[in-house]
Amino acid sequence: MKILVCSDIHGSAYYCRCMLKAFEEEKADRMLLLGDILYHGPRNDLPREYAPKEVIAMLNEYRDRIYAVRGNCEAEVDQMVLQFPVMADYCILPVGEHVVYATHGHVYNENNLPPMSQGDALLHGHTHVWKAEEREGWKLLNPGSTSIPKEGNPPTYAILEDGVFRVKTFEGKVLGSITL
Repeated sequence: MKILVCSDIHGSAYYCRCMLKAFEEEKADRMLLLGDILYHGPRNDLPREYAPKEVIAMLNEYRDRIYAVRGNCEAEVDQMVLQFPVMADYCILPVGEHVVYATHGHVYNENNLPPMSQGDALLHGHTHVWKAEEREGWKLLNPGSTSIPKEGNPPTYAILEDGVFRVKTFEGKVLGSITL
């Protein structure tokens, strides 16, 4: 299964369209959204074409192909308008003999690990900085931010396919990859 992974859309209709175009061009089977879907939060500037209602309409069309976890900007009202579950704190993706623990990153992150075994991976957003790194017996994965990247990074997403995690720009450039 090919999964497109995104985080931190923050209500940007422009970057939501970019993400959905990438989903179609990549011919992904599913989309995993790592939280902060509709709102920009008090610490971020408004993203390009901030239009949460447009984002709602676009994503609801893909509801049967979306997995999502709750970010620190999600609220119960978001679940009232989105037609796919968004309030789970994490999801577990089996990859071979290991698991990918997918979460937003505001609770579980590289400084506060969830229960993981050797060879497992922690996948989160929240920092707006992409990563694909080997750590002490585990892997740290972050697709970066779809709409408000930080530390000089471009807007990014990731593809998880056949045990390989690739971080890409919307222009198709691979910035990093790691085998799980």
